[in-house]
Amino acid sequence: MASEHPRANLPPLSLHVPEPKFRPGDAVDFVGVDVPPAGSAPRPDTAEAPRAMTDLAYTLVRVLDDNGQAVGPWNPRLSPDQARRLLADMVKLRAFDERMFRAQRQGKTSFYMKATGEEAVAVAAAHALHRDDMCFPSYRQQGLLISRGYPLVEMMNQIYSNKGDKLGGKQLPIMYSAKDFGFFSISGNLTTQYPQAVGWAMASAAKGDTRISAVWCGEGSTAEGDFHSACTFAAVYRAPVVMNIVNNQWAISSFSGFAGAEATTFAARAIGYGIAGLRVDGNDALAVYAATQWAAERARTNQGPTLIEHFTYRAEGHSTSDDPGQYRSAGEPTAWPLGDPVARLKDHLIAIGEWDEERHAAQDKATAEEVRAAQREAEKNGILGHGLHQPLDSLFDGVFEEMPWHLAEQRQQMLDEEAASGRPWARK
Repeated sequence: MASEHPRANLPPLSLHVPEPKFRPGDAVDFVGVDVPPAGSAPRPDTAEAPRAMTDLAYTLVRVLDDNGQAVGPWNPRLSPDQARRLLADMVKLRAFDERMFRAQRQGKTSFYMKATGEEAVAVAAAHALHRDDMCFPSYRQQGLLISRGYPLVEMMNQIYSNKGDKLGGKQLPIMYSAKDFGFFSISGNLTTQYPQAVGWAMASAAKGDTRISAVWCGEGSTAEGDFHSACTFAAVYRAPVVMNIVNNQWAISSFSGFAGAEATTFAARAIGYGIAGLRVDGNDALAVYAATQWAAERARTNQGPTLIEHFTYRAEGHSTSDDPGQYRSAGEPTAWPLGDPVARLKDHLIAIGEWDEERHAAQDKATAEEVRAAQREAEKNGILGHGLHQPLDSLFDGVFEEMPWHLAEQRQQMLDEEAASGRPWARK
């Protein structure tokens, strides 16, 4: 039975509540962030046992140095053309985000989430994976679709939930689904994609297929039970899956300490499961590419799963519904010691004589026009507030293979009420 009075000979217990270092109005100093030199992390053989590489869960795999040079054993040695394509997709993602953010502010859609500062995480991974590998994204991985050539108009149709939306207006904007492009439906429920990705990978292995899966979640989502269930299954069955944690330092208003960042790295969670763990500079596109390529090779050669923590920073709000100025210092995004992923890859290409500021400016202009043209085309199918874009009774479609009687009755009741009201929303 618990005592009503603490023991006099023992100090009282205290509860630790994580607190971010910087709040609104504070000066920012990231001197406490350990950034090892580029090229210093060893690159083990892809057949190496996880227990022999635990140090990689605590350092940072980095390729691009301060002079824009690619150095060290993780250098993927991309050709200039490959690096330029990687840069072009990152630029396109940023331009797409800017245009869709503006559309939301203009009232053309209800919601949007930008990937500003995190472009390398999805784009570089997409370039390192095979085209038919199955991706199980969270939000902010729209770079996967862009890198795989999914039409921008189709992405915008989904954001607008208009008559061109292949999902019939049933998904929150930015929650895409594109099976033909190896892109599993995004869910608003945190980390549900983790066990799904592991299960898909197990099925691929059980069938003797050659495709692997890759999955993403934010650092806060690693506190969810689904994350740990997925890690258990992945470790036990050596599922051919690449598991990515995007540690961008912040949830919508709480910092990564509430998910355990003060105690250890997120990559270190791999160690307890016997999974290979890597901690990667998430703003270094070449490092992300190299780590994903390495993990994919492990998966394809039946060496099991890999957990990659992408150490990055969410430069802007969590979504268009968020004001980060209410909970963090305005100086954080510009003070982040790992810089901007687009600028770093651009500077690398310039440093090796394969790019220049003039070509980059021209690319920015051409990309912006491409995105604007796609927006004009998508808006022909409708935007928010311009009427109902889907037949009203389609609300009941796509739930059951055969509609049960009680839903059929509800649908008919709705249609009867609509007909009586004189509103022309029912399916013609």
